[in-house]
Amino acid sequence: MTDMKELKGSIVALVTPFASDGSVDFEALARLIDFHLENETDALLILGTTGESSTMSHEEDDAVCEFTVKRVAGRIPVIAGSGSNSTQTMVEKSLSYQRLGADGLLLITPYYNKSNEEGIYRHFQAVLDEVDIPCILYNVPGRTGCSISERNVARLAKHPRALGIKEASGDMSYAARIARYVNDDFRLFSGNDDVVVPMMALGASGVISVWANVMPREVHGMVWDFLEGRISDALAQQLRCMNLIDALFCEVNPIPVKAALEMMGFGKAEYRPPLCELSDGGRRHVEAALKEVGLIG
Repeated sequence: MTDMKELKGSIVALVTPFASDGSVDFEALARLIDFHLENETDALLILGTTGESSTMSHEEDDAVCEFTVKRVAGRIPVIAGSGSNSTQTMVEKSLSYQRLGADGLLLITPYYNKSNEEGIYRHFQAVLDEVDIPCILYNVPGRTGCSISERNVARLAKHPRALGIKEASGDMSYAARIARYVNDDFRLFSGNDDVVVPMMALGASGVISVWANVMPREVHGMVWDFLEGRISDALAQQLRCMNLIDALFCEVNPIPVKAALEMMGFGKAEYRPPLCELSDGGRRHVEAALKEVGLIG
């Protein structure tokens, strides 16, 4: 099992490739994993929002986790998204991924039923108390309809299994407030590709990235440029790729990034309903952005 204590850098929020019949395409998944291993991605996050886990069965989730852990073979950390709006389901999934060899977990707020502040605290605490591997909290109110309060971040940051928080609200004021709880045992990760450098200026250790699906080496390089003091180089890369980052979110994630991977030769983009193919306008947007940064001719 890979040591997660010093986790930093570019963590890709990996897509889950599907075959034309809708099943998980493990051959394509192997190619994507190898692509990231070859291009310096620092860790893999599977079964997150970008991985379309909300439309996958528990059996499929387990199969993807087991396959990824075996394919990676300890070379970089594998983090599994075990979130659910049912706390008990999140506990069960977390224990399953731990048993299958995941190095860490990503835990989301209880979407749809939302809960109050104390309920959200207990939602996370239930998993943190049960597992033995590090966990990253996930704040993405645009997806879930609720957020992790600053008070709850302060409380949860003290838990020995709370490794950090993926902050994806887009609210830099909130990010600055919770950055006060960052320390050697609790890390901050940008959850938005368009503000990686600003988040790192607040103390983030890196990014959990959709963008890294298509530019793994470049996102890794940008993060490490910042971490090693080459701030102007990191900023230049962030700004150079803003049009691509915007294109990757021109429609709901992961529709555009899967289309981008198809354009780059990684096989046909297949989705689980209710997600469907990118619109014609979206395709033109993504194609132009990929050409701008030289990913396609």
